[in-house]
Amino acid sequence: MRTGGRRERVAEAIRREVAGILRFELADPRVGRATVTRVELTGDLTLARVYVSVYGSDADRKETLAVLGRARGRVRTLLGSRIRLRATPEIRFVFDPSVEFSIRLEQILDRERAARPGTSGDESFEEGDAGPPVRPGEEKN
Repeated sequence: MRTGGRRERVAEAIRREVAGILRFELADPRVGRATVTRVELTGDLTLARVYVSVYGSDADRKETLAVLGRARGRVRTLLGSRIRLRATPEIRFVFDPSVEFSIRLEQILDRERAARPGTSGDESFEEGDAGPPVRPGEEKN
């Protein structure tokens, strides 16, 4: 039994549409710093939490989220004209720190790689080398 299949499809449609609305419909340039990363819908489809990543400083993030908060009604109206649902969900914009976390993690890994002489992130093997380790049950090529 599939649970949440329709909800996931509707959430993805909302993600695409809201991303387009933010990019092409809203005149405020501060909204351009926001990227829609995902949407979570409540089970009854009445509330959509739209997660956004914001490029810039903490002040930029706060300012962009404030602008998005004020634009919720306009975004919801435009969304309602683009998707077919009995009722257009209420929109709430939520900051998604996952992109920043990924960037910081990659920077840490790059520093660690640079600190270890003789290693690189792209290990290559010469012909005749044993190659990468093979797990039990896997075949070697």
